[in-house]
Amino acid sequence: MFTETLDDFILQPSSTKRHKRSRFDLDLTSMKNPDFAADKALAKDFLNSFADSHGNPKYLSLLQDVANRRTRSVQIELDDLFNYKDLDEEFLQRVTENTRRYISIFAEAVDELLPEPTEMFAAEDDHDILMTQRAEDTTESADNSDPFRKMPADIKRFFEVYIKAFSKGTPLTIRQVKASNIGQLVKIAGIVTRCSDVKPLMQVAVYTCEECGFEIYQEVTARIFMPLFECPSFRCKTNNTKGNLILQLRASKFLKFQEAKIQELSEHVPKGHIPRSLTVHLRGELTRKVSPGDVVEFSGIFLPIPYTGFRAMRAGLVADTYLEAMSTTHFKKKYEDYELSEDEQKQIEGLSEDGDIYNKLSRSLAPEIFGHEDVKKALLLLLVGAPHRKLSDGMKIRGDLHICMMGDPGVAKSQLLKHIINVAPRGVYTTGRGSSGVGLTAAVQRDPVTNEMILEGGALVLADMGICAIDEFDKMEESDRTAIHEVMEQQTVSIAKAGITTSLNARTAVLAAANPAWGRYDLRRSPAENINLPPALLSRFDLLWLILDRADMDNDLEMARHIVHVHQNLESPSLGFTPLEPSVLRAYISAARRTSPSVPRELEEYIATAYSSIRQEEAKSSAPHSYTTVRTLLSILRISIALARLRFSETVAQSDVDEALRLMQMSKFSLYSEDRQKSGLDAISDIYSILRDEAARSGSLDVTYSHALNWISRKGYSEAQLKECLEEYAALNVWQIHPNTFDIRFIDA
Repeated sequence: MFTETLDDFILQPSSTKRHKRSRFDLDLTSMKNPDFAADKALAKDFLNSFADSHGNPKYLSLLQDVANRRTRSVQIELDDLFNYKDLDEEFLQRVTENTRRYISIFAEAVDELLPEPTEMFAAEDDHDILMTQRAEDTTESADNSDPFRKMPADIKRFFEVYIKAFSKGTPLTIRQVKASNIGQLVKIAGIVTRCSDVKPLMQVAVYTCEECGFEIYQEVTARIFMPLFECPSFRCKTNNTKGNLILQLRASKFLKFQEAKIQELSEHVPKGHIPRSLTVHLRGELTRKVSPGDVVEFSGIFLPIPYTGFRAMRAGLVADTYLEAMSTTHFKKKYEDYELSEDEQKQIEGLSEDGDIYNKLSRSLAPEIFGHEDVKKALLLLLVGAPHRKLSDGMKIRGDLHICMMGDPGVAKSQLLKHIINVAPRGVYTTGRGSSGVGLTAAVQRDPVTNEMILEGGALVLADMGICAIDEFDKMEESDRTAIHEVMEQQTVSIAKAGITTSLNARTAVLAAANPAWGRYDLRRSPAENINLPPALLSRFDLLWLILDRADMDNDLEMARHIVHVHQNLESPSLGFTPLEPSVLRAYISAARRTSPSVPRELEEYIATAYSSIRQEEAKSSAPHSYTTVRTLLSILRISIALARLRFSETVAQSDVDEALRLMQMSKFSLYSEDRQKSGLDAISDIYSILRDEAARSGSLDVTYSHALNWISRKGYSEAQLKECLEEYAALNVWQIHPNTFDIRFIDA
């Protein structure tokens, strides 16, 4: 056994791994060709005898699944090879540095070890039928001396072999992959910017000869190949007949092939440089695993590819490089792809039983940012969302929530946006000034490979099934902002450009941040003038959050202490509980999104009445703060369903609807507080007037305490203020209070 640790092995540069002498010393032993037969025996021993942590034969059970056609890929992990009891260090080094060759060695070992199938399976395709036919033909004809008639091993295989890099060790950036890594197994992290369609790539070409009738096989190892035209078989040469060959496409073997472009992450790019990109080739079972916008880690073989045709004449001796992918790992999984482990399942069950989970989850979002409790609750509901509804006639009702935060400078709007993009598994961040209408929706470009016009999705298409955060929303050009209208309600991007007429999915939740029209909110002007967004766009936002920066001695003092604490300790002050990690938040939200709550019949009238009263209030108001349309009613339903999802409930409760109405009311709270200051009413008088108006509207002298609390909380008052009001007006004999339930009865004057 050797003494080096795994980290030493990974981190050593390739030159020191081979020999630790001067690079001018000749080492004849290292120049000796490796014994591939011995290596094949080592590979067979490893596959035969490696056991997992429970003592079960890991690779033998995998090979049995391959034989039973349950899986098509055999992934050999270098971690397993490293932990193998009879490890040969030089063998491991050779596998890492000459991976392409050792894939074929492991494939040959698998061919010899593959067990007989233990389950019956139907012949899936022509491949199985052709293979049985070929097996009969080879037993009948004894003439196997012809090299072109020998069946290649690749055509018999119905599986692919991949070698996965070490899980430890940080992945390289594209800049760090140098010429010394060519042919080696490397691990690269980046963001996928482009994916081609999946196309068939020829692996073995099969021809039949018109003269002798033999099948001729030609292995294809590159992207291009020269087809055979004359039969090279022994019989045709003996008879001196130039047999014409016909390519048999059904008998040939093809692989699924996809090309992707990976680009450096912004944090890896040095100052003043632009991000580099690298081509990745995905074959077989690795295709369709990534899509544009995914942040992934590829492990694969770094290889050169020579230019062909006219480009080769211009390039001379220069070759292009690409990565032959062996495995892909997503940094953030989609909600649908989350497979919760037992520990996570228990943790989520424990959290869901907590009565205060709604507050805990919302306060765990950006705990370093002071206050904004209700804004964070709204952002939590944006992450959870409601299920999409599809009606029988094909009409769709969106489930995603859209939120616009409009506020004075310095109220942490951009920081909240950035944090939400971090938490969400799929998120795209863009700014109003740096985005054009085409950049947000889709652009028509000429494909450099095929020279055809192709569509390339913009930010909203990349954020499909995720969140698109648009900062500086008010600074966007009016023509570019109209591109968002269709996405926000129909959730598609319709294109009719350059002969391409199509509709792309953009099922994204839009989170926008904007400043009022004059930089700061001007109280002398009406809300419509301050907001300065067209009504068609405003009605599409479920919540328009107005955050005004007002001077308040107590609040400012508390905030300053919080900010100084964060600055000194690089963490938020104690919240009374441990904030949940973003990974736990993602797991909880993914579990919550699996439920699809419905609105019970008994709540229909309650929601309808609440909606009509909002419309009445707006009609009475001289300068309405927002535009209430039927979309507002759908917003109430969406927020209520998102709240029910957080409780893992199948039905919406009245408390969910009340909370949805309260959030809608609180989004304009800073404005109402200004209105109250203008009208000269103190809190106690205002609460009395709210209760009196509501009682007059219902035509009853009795008001329950729960209803009273619901009405005043919508206007932003606390329970303590309500109790103070009840006592004060009871002393004036305006109403009577029930001693136990605190219900109110007006004394009719």
